[in-house]
Amino acid sequence: FHVDYFIIFPRNFPKNAIGLVTAETNSPQTYEIDSVFRKHDFIMCLLYIFGVRGPIGKFFVDFFAVKIAFSWSATVIAAVVMSFPLMYRSARGAFEQVDSNLLDAGRTLGMSEFKIFWKVLLANALPGIISGGILAYARGLGEFGATAMIAGNIAGQTRTLPMAVYSEVAAGNMGDAFNYVIFIVIISFIAIFIMDYVSIR
Repeated sequence: FHVDYFIIFPRNFPKNAIGLVTAETNSPQTYEIDSVFRKHDFIMCLLYIFGVRGPIGKFFVDFFAVKIAFSWSATVIAAVVMSFPLMYRSARGAFEQVDSNLLDAGRTLGMSEFKIFWKVLLANALPGIISGGILAYARGLGEFGATAMIAGNIAGQTRTLPMAVYSEVAAGNMGDAFNYVIFIVIISFIAIFIMDYVSIR
């Protein structure tokens, strides 16, 4: 079983399904699990371990009386899990594109493997890594499905920008919704500009 499949799994798995797996372990009385998902409950995802019955989630509840689900930390977990595959693929591609002759040249000059990694490999792959990080940040900023399922839409606590847009539209406050959208667009353009700038350099 290749580790790549596990890492990029959240990128292709339905977002609401990922949150739903976690919701099943946190509030079974709040969410009614669709029979389709029950048939595929063998499909586990990274968020499962943060449920109150999961190893990490249960540990935090038992020892710290802290419930991760439907909290601010849950929004971070949802964003990281859904965006990390982009970061991983970008970083891996950047490392793979580094000319192996540069590494061999470092070895012939007597450089240690540790120094080769920091001075040669990482230095050449850094632009791609930074671009992947920015892309992952933008992806996490727009996360909706998994966030809605594991963190909810609690004003002042777990409401993210996409959830805020949804809430304002549902309430009929189109002006406020457009303000949020403009803010998201500005952040997205800034992210694109930084990515292009890093790539050029």
